[in-house]
Amino acid sequence: MKKSKVKVPFFEVFLWVIVALLLVAIPISNVYVKAVLSETNIALQSAKDNLKKQANTNEGLKMEINELASLDKIQSVANENGLTYNNDNVIVVEQDKEK
Repeated sequence: MKKSKVKVPFFEVFLWVIVALLLVAIPISNVYVKAVLSETNIALQSAKDNLKKQANTNEGLKMEINELASLDKIQSVANENGLTYNNDNVIVVEQDKEK
């Protein structure tokens, strides 16, 4: 008895190859996307931490500026350097508010 060969159409073979590639590609791409998302979240958290540190540093520097700019501090530095406050030398300049 002769074996008869069944000819499979090219389109059917092509579809099976596409299905097989998709079955391999979808899980791989899913893992890749999750890895990229995780890496992005780590970078975002790092940026947020840096932002908080910078905000705390800025707040501390503002407090230090206010402390150094206080009238008591200015007078103590002036007294240390032999300077005195003379109210007669103070001139008040007013701006013309109509302009």
